[in-house]
Amino acid sequence: MTQSQFVIPLWADLTAVGLGGVQGALFASGFVGKQRLDPLGVVIIGILIGMGGGLIRDLLLGVQPVTLQSNWYLITATSAALVGMLLSNVFRRLNAVIIGLDAVVIGLFGAFGTSKALVLGLPVVPAVFIGSCAAVGGSMLRDVILGLPVAIMHVGSLYAIAAAAGCAVLAGASALGAPIVAAAIVGIAVTTVIRLLAVVFDISLPEQRALHRRKVAAETASIPIVKP
Repeated sequence: MTQSQFVIPLWADLTAVGLGGVQGALFASGFVGKQRLDPLGVVIIGILIGMGGGLIRDLLLGVQPVTLQSNWYLITATSAALVGMLLSNVFRRLNAVIIGLDAVVIGLFGAFGTSKALVLGLPVVPAVFIGSCAAVGGSMLRDVILGLPVAIMHVGSLYAIAAAAGCAVLAGASALGAPIVAAAIVGIAVTTVIRLLAVVFDISLPEQRALHRRKVAAETASIPIVKP
């Protein structure tokens, strides 16, 4: 498949943007910092989540941002953010559904980023990197704008790892000759399953301080202690 033949379906891209907009608005509407956000702030965060991944993907690839080539992206992100803000109480009662949608959105952005990078001729490892950045880019922008610690830098559910795993599976399947669409579907499924398992079973990478303590304990255990 050539660059001119590869086009992410508009409905799929807008679905990811819309779901991301809702999630961003839900996060922002419940934000309790020094100053609460007004409706404009909530909408801006929703737009960042919905469109941030695609913007980062295209900037890294050095191509025109697709999200700025059509009216529908901003319209969809803004509308989804407003819906998420107005119906935040309803959505919060559907927490399990939101978590599931969040996992799918991560998979979608990761798959779109990796697929586009591969079709543009990038090697497997950079393609996986770009897909992973696209998957978590919106949340990174959100945290920076809100002045929060960047979530992927701290102990928590494995959403960055889930995204990277799905992107790696996609790139590997494509390298083995699988059609890019089939590989993308498998990659989305892998990301979604890993993310959901991480949330359900509270799985996360070990804290680096804990690793350091284990290392020190292992080293000091071999040091003989001379008793007086």
